[in-house]
Amino acid sequence: MQEALREARYALAEEEIPIGAVVVCRGRIIGKGHNMTERLHDPTAHAEMIAITAATEALGGKYLTDCTLYVTVEPCPMCAAALNWSQIGRIVYGAIDPKRGYTLFSPSLLHPKTAVQAGVLAEICGGLMTDFFAGKRK
Repeated sequence: MQEALREARYALAEEEIPIGAVVVCRGRIIGKGHNMTERLHDPTAHAEMIAITAATEALGGKYLTDCTLYVTVEPCPMCAAALNWSQIGRIVYGAIDPKRGYTLFSPSLLHPKTAVQAGVLAEICGGLMTDFFAGKRK
């Protein structure tokens, strides 16, 4: 999660929403990303999407069944659906997203075999988001 936080801080430095993600496979980071929606003028350029693309490129295939995604904030429905298609083995996320998180939807948008762990370093991850949006409201 520390590496995902590092990515989130890169996003913050670029005035992007501070979300970071890394994909780990067999103990090695094979993909990472942070939000780039403003820089790329692309509403789909979420941290998870960028990390998924990097990871599948590194593996040379579209499935991430033996991988774990670490992401600082609960994935949105778009990212959850992409993670479903990648058949990611496990997702670990920090802060919940009570307004736009995938857990608002039932049935789950994730692949049925995907394991999920929520709340890892949630205060730090959530604090980045709170501080970012507080700064925007001034």
